[in-house]
Amino acid sequence: MSSRADSGHLGTKCRIGSRGPAFYPAIFRDAMSTQTKTVAVVDDDRSMLVGVERLLNAYGYATKVFASAEAFLDPGAATGADCLLLDIDLGGMSGIELQRRLASCGSAIPVIFMTALDDEATRARALETGCVACLFKPFVGRSLIDAVKIAVARQA
Repeated sequence: MSSRADSGHLGTKCRIGSRGPAFYPAIFRDAMSTQTKTVAVVDDDRSMLVGVERLLNAYGYATKVFASAEAFLDPGAATGADCLLLDIDLGGMSGIELQRRLASCGSAIPVIFMTALDDEATRARALETGCVACLFKPFVGRSLIDAVKIAVARQA
């Protein structure tokens, strides 16, 4: 266990960015409070995928990660996800386009968007889709966990 975790810093200010969590304590206070729910994460930034996956796993969520919207849509990649965490600005198909495509096919999976594009137009486009939240990178880990809790509750 790291000395940070030993000194009582249990992730209340853990920020997720392109380098992953600022620290990764072994145990979070409410790690056992979730039943196993699966969060699919789509981001073309590998370090972001790793950081978000570690954070979600620490809180008891199963994860499936994808480097692109196209990889998520691959028929062999069936996720059974309870929630979808999508980067907006992906290399190919955008996260917003993926969410719209899923909705047009009748999918009601709750979506949380994340983006490094901190502008009001991007936020407005994301919110128009009916997403649970739109997080701006880097974001506080607790913000993601709170949004995921809301999203999986909608699936229940």
